[in-house]
This record gives sequence, C-alpha cells and structure tokens, in this order.
Amino acid sequence: MGRVNEDGAFTIAHISDIHCGGPHFVPNLMERAISEINELAPDLIVCTGDLTTAGYKPEYVQAKGYLDRLECESLVVIPGNHDSRNVGYVHFEEMFGDRNSVLQVGRVTVVAVDSTQPDLDEGQIGRGRYPWIEQEFAGDADLRIFVMHHHLLPIPGTGRERNIVFDAGDAIECLQRAGVDLVLAGHKHVPYAWRLEDMFIVNTGTVSTTRLRGNGRPCYLVIEISGRQVSVWRRYPYHGQERIIQFSTETRAYEKYMAGIEDEVHART
Repeated sequence: MGRVNEDGAFTIAHISDIHCGGPHFVPNLMERAISEINELAPDLIVCTGDLTTAGYKPEYVQAKGYLDRLECESLVVIPGNHDSRNVGYVHFEEMFGDRNSVLQVGRVTVVAVDSTQPDLDEGQIGRGRYPWIEQEFAGDADLRIFVMHHHLLPIPGTGRERNIVFDAGDAIECLQRAGVDLVLAGHKHVPYAWRLEDMFIVNTGTVSTTRLRGNGRPCYLVIEISGRQVSVWRRYPYHGQERIIQFSTETRAYEKYMAGIEDEVHART
C-alpha cells in the first residue's frame, strides 16, 4: 500500500453524537472541540451522526451552525438514529445533502452510509447496498474508510453488549471483500477499537454531551496517517489526549492502548 499523499501525512478528525437540543448537550464542549479541530487543520472531518436529540428542525439548525464553523474543505456527515426520529431525515437532506455519500480526498476513499431506520434505534446497512459499496471501493486507493453510525461489533461497557446492526455479519463480509481498512462509527458513546481480520473498526464517544456510561468522558478521535502507519488518538476537549490504537496498513500489525495504560497486542502476520 502506498502513501496517502506526497509527504505521507494525512489527518482525520472524527466527531459523533453531538445531540443538539437535548438537556445533556454542553455548548462549551462543542465550542472547544471546534477550536481544537480547527487548530489541528485536518485533511478530513467525519461526523457519524446523532447531530440532534429528536430530529426536529431547530436542533438541526443548531447542529449545522456548529458544523459550518469547522474549517475543512472535506466534511463527511451522516445521520444517526436520533436524527431519523420524527421524519428528521428530511431536514438532514435539506441541510447536509444525501444521506449516503462517497468522497475521494487524495489517495483516501470514504464511503458513508446511513444505517438508520425511521423512529427505530436499531440499524442496518441493507443487503441491497452491498454491490454499490463494493463498486465505490473498487478504485485505486491507499486507504479505504467506511463510515456508519451504528456499530458492527458489540461494545464492552454499554450495558447491552449485543450487535444492533441487523445485518452485521453480511455487512462485515461485504466490507472485507471491498478491501476496507478502517470503519468509523459512533452511537453508543463508548470509544473502542478492534482488529477484525485485516480490518480495523473504531468507535468514538459523544463529543459534546454528558450522556456517558460509568466514568466515560466526552471525546472525539484524531486519526493520523503517516506513510503506512495509522495512529488513532482519543482527545478530550480541554483535557488532552491518549492513543488508543496504532497499526500498519501493510502488515496489519498493531498495538492497542486501553484506559491510558499501554497494552501491546502484536497481531500475527
């Protein structure tokens, strides 16, 4: 696998679960995250849904006001299950465009899919989309990223450690056939990372609310790609960062870091 651009450096900021309009939304956290991300000057920003609390238009207007302040030409936004409540997906389309999208940034290909269903918390990719997903990833790329709101694997510490994407097994097979390197998602407000065969699946937490499980903290992710090395950092608005996983796109060897304590896991290659 080659380099993602001429100097081999590429940075992605990944935010999720803003939940504008809700009682747990904290404007100062969102303000701080925007400031930190703009200072970082990423090549790409990904927002994996739940912009709103109940899908109402004033909540969407507030969320768009925040996202419009992010200083990045390449922004990928998809809806979450909260955004699809109360026919909220029509407001999403009016303000953000298609709910499914493809973006090529340099040598990075991003395919983003709306995994929501109206007024349901459960999600699915949909078997009818698999050929389209594989087709969009078929072109030449150094890094293939799939973006969704729901998670593909059960997340520890969520209180309901089960898969809530109905077609997760078939979807994973689709993404593996497509050669996807990295999956980015949100939904459960619990950041986590896995390697599943040759694919890395990374979830971020809520960036701007206090809807947290246990001792969790509001956070977002920064993904740094340098040549063939990818590092994923968990950043806490106002409170620094910690690395959660790093891996090689060539060998798939990786090191995983949990709860600030280095826990090296070397994959067999």
